[in-house]
Amino acid sequence: MESPLLAHPGAVPAGGTDAGVAAHYGDPYAEQRALAQSAGQVDRSNRGILRITGEDRLSWLHSLTTQDIEHLAPGETAQALVLSPQGHIEHHLTVADDGTALWAHVEPGTAEALLAFLQSMRFLLRVDPADVTGDFAVLTRKGPATAAEPPEGTVVTMADSFGTDMIVARDRLRDISARLEQDGVRLAGLAAYEALRIEAHRPRLGFDTDHKTLPHEVGWIDTAVHLDKGCYRGQETVARVHNLGHPPRRLVFLHLDGSEDRLPAHGDPVTADDAAVGFTGSVARHVERGAIALGLIKRTVPVDAALRAGGVPAAQEVVVPPDAGGNVKVTLKRRGTLVPPRQ
Repeated sequence: MESPLLAHPGAVPAGGTDAGVAAHYGDPYAEQRALAQSAGQVDRSNRGILRITGEDRLSWLHSLTTQDIEHLAPGETAQALVLSPQGHIEHHLTVADDGTALWAHVEPGTAEALLAFLQSMRFLLRVDPADVTGDFAVLTRKGPATAAEPPEGTVVTMADSFGTDMIVARDRLRDISARLEQDGVRLAGLAAYEALRIEAHRPRLGFDTDHKTLPHEVGWIDTAVHLDKGCYRGQETVARVHNLGHPPRRLVFLHLDGSEDRLPAHGDPVTADDAAVGFTGSVARHVERGAIALGLIKRTVPVDAALRAGGVPAAQEVVVPPDAGGNVKVTLKRRGTLVPPRQ
């Protein structure tokens, strides 16, 4: 579904999964600065949106996801995961309840599959999930100068330390965005948003994960999983990794060699000593840090190992530590030294 903001002067369409919104509006680095240093808005209307009504909606979704949804207060924001029976991540949701309905936005192209799963789990409960992507859109505000109050026409907000997602009526998206621009909130493309997301070490489903990814591997155990809640699909794996062992892989931030005239592609192998140890996830050019990426690599790769992402030299920065997960103490060998276990 193509966004009306693609008609904005200078808009350059994004491709692939993010088709339908703008990659940038002519100056991606200035757009990054606006989001990081002042006030900006990002059209993320390509994301799927679900709305769940019914008296049992909170307890029902609580039983199906990794998060404590049952105690979600009106206006509060949370992240949640739907896992496979084996504990692999299938869906990532950002959710908020407005007192009468629970709203969730998800990755582009995934709402239909998520809705099908939810419909299959309704049984006799008083819940009514619906895909409302055609009627509503996500517009994100970000930056230290962003006003606290959402603009008129916002249906629900979902805020965290990275920014504020606003659910707005899709037929009002252009007008609300124009009003924000008049108030000095610069329109920024998805490329700027993605560069700052990567810099902030925030993984994205389908970009920094694959069909085998576990919550511990990408750090979502801290933000999207409630470890003390009741049973849900995949919980046994989460508990086993958390209490007894370690995930097989870990998320890393990659500083890519700026002297290279190319960027690695998503999915390109990450190698150490010419051996494949993982894959390249999200990639971007950052206004200050240059070429950057996220990667998912084997847990046992030394934290100071020299890596290559798609052949491009890369220095790693630890996002998820090698000893994440279990209470089992391990000693990892760093090149030439021994690393003591975390206490």
